[in-house]
Formats: sequence, structure tokens, C-alpha cells
Amino acid sequence: MQATQTTPRTAHSYAKAVEVSKRVRFDIDRDVIRGRAFDFNKKFLPDGLSRIESLPFLLPAEKRFLSQVQGRSYANIFGLVERFISAQILDVSRDHWFGDQVALEALVRFTDEEIKHQEMFRRLEHMAAAGMPAGYTFVPDPNEVAQAVLSASKWAVLGLICHIEIFVLQHYHSSIDVDDDLSELWKDVFLHHAREESQHAILDELEWVRENARLTDTERDGAVNDLIGLVGAVDGILQIQARADADYFATVTTRRFSDEEIARIHATVLRAYRWQYIVSGVRDARFQGVLGSMITQAQLQRIGNALAPIVEDVEHVLH
Repeated sequence: MQATQTTPRTAHSYAKAVEVSKRVRFDIDRDVIRGRAFDFNKKFLPDGLSRIESLPFLLPAEKRFLSQVQGRSYANIFGLVERFISAQILDVSRDHWFGDQVALEALVRFTDEEIKHQEMFRRLEHMAAAGMPAGYTFVPDPNEVAQAVLSASKWAVLGLICHIEIFVLQHYHSSIDVDDDLSELWKDVFLHHAREESQHAILDELEWVRENARLTDTERDGAVNDLIGLVGAVDGILQIQARADADYFATVTTRRFSDEEIARIHATVLRAYRWQYIVSGVRDARFQGVLGSMITQAQLQRIGNALAPIVEDVEHVLH
């Protein structure tokens, strides 16, 4: 196995990631849960992510409950994606086994933190289930999804991971942190999550760019197709879970909705999930900058064309 060399700039970035990882590291029970339960009199997911404002016919309590349903899936989807993130980063760390040991430590810490996050989100699911009506289902199987994702090219998987880590930070700082009407425990979960993910995003960029340098033009073009396919697969998962969540909400809510209202609930939940897990990330300037530095304008246009139906659907509610 050939050792991977790091430049002074990247070596500093790996070292900084290790330093910050040590400083912000949290314990699930001591620092996050602290013996608390969710406050079901408050929202979980902020309006900026849930898009509930597009359902004006819902009563305040119904809006709050729908935010909790969406928030429950929001946490579960993070637990799902972190299954393949930890596996991919663990694999990437092999390139540093006999090279920069600080880089290796940074990636091992990254993997350890992702595994911890999976445990945290499993804990949240049990806590949410204890306070919400029976009938909720999280449809996708994390192991099956991880295996399917990891069958794509490494470049595409690292691109998807970088996209996810970047929008985690965007969601927290632009929507979760600024909303005072959310459950305090919920906010604390994503505060600590974002603190560790901020270093993961930096490492994602380093490893994605490093992988990109290995590819021929032909290999990179194929990897772009893989990335498009992965985003399409994510959208398929979101469609399935959005349908399950909208059905659950409509079933357990005591008030009977009209067929038109149920259709709007279904459409809104899907658009919210598409915004959360696809559009908010691909529109982020940081992600666009990294991606745009590695591919041609024609390849960028190909990605834009593939995403257009999803973006147009989300914009339908934004405007």
C-alpha cells in the first residue's frame, strides 16, 4: 500500500480537525440528553425546514405534531446516512495508514463520531416513540441503503457525503439555532451534532479533492453519472418516507381532512424532505464551489438538468 503524502496546507487542516474534535467532543448522556425527555408541547423541526407554512388549514397543535413527525424522520434519516458515511470514511482512512498519522487520526475520529451519532439518533427514535401515537414507520433499511450507496464510485460517494455534511451546518445555523419554539432537547442534539460535523465537512472536502486528483477525465465523467444516480436514489427514499409520514399524520390526527387537504399534506412533506436533503445542499455556495472546481461546465449542466424536476417541485412551494 502506497503512503499518501500531505501538503503543508492539508496537513494543517487535518491537525486542526483533530484539535477541534478533542475540544467539542460530547457524551450523549452527560452533555446532550442529561436525563431529559422531549417536550411534546413544542416543535421539533423549525418552519424553515418543515415548510408547514404552506398548510394554513392546519390548527396550531396539528402544525406542531407534523413538525414532530418530520423531525422524527429527520433524525432517522441522519442515522441512515451516517451508516454509509462511517463505512466510507473508514475505508478512506486506509490511504493514510502508512502516511500522515495525524490525517489518519482525524479520519478515525470522524468515523468514531459518526458511529456515536448513529447511537444518538437511535436513542432519539426510542424517546420519540414513547411520546407519540403508535403507527409511525421508518421505511428504508440503513444497511441495504449503505450497501447500495457504497457500490457507486468513491468520488460520487464522497461527493454525496460532502453535500450532506455541508447542509447539516446550514440547517442548524439558518433554521434550528434561531428558532426559540423548538424542544430544548431537540436543539441541544443538533447543536452538538453540528459542532462535530463542522470538522467532518472540512475532511470531506479534503478527501473528495484528493480522490478527484486520482481520476482520469473519463473516470470522472462516469463518477458524475454515479453522483446523479445517488441523488436520484436519495429522492426515491424521500418519496417513500414522505408518503409514510403524511399517511401517519393524517391517520392519527383526530380531525378528518378533505381529499384535497390530504393531497396538500403529502405534497408538502415531500417538498420539505427534498428541500432538506437535496436542494438546500446543492444550492449551498460552499458545495457548489468544491464541485465546480473539479468538473467541467458541461458536467455541471448535466447535474443541473437531472436535478431540475426536484428543484422545480420545491420551488413550487417556495414561491
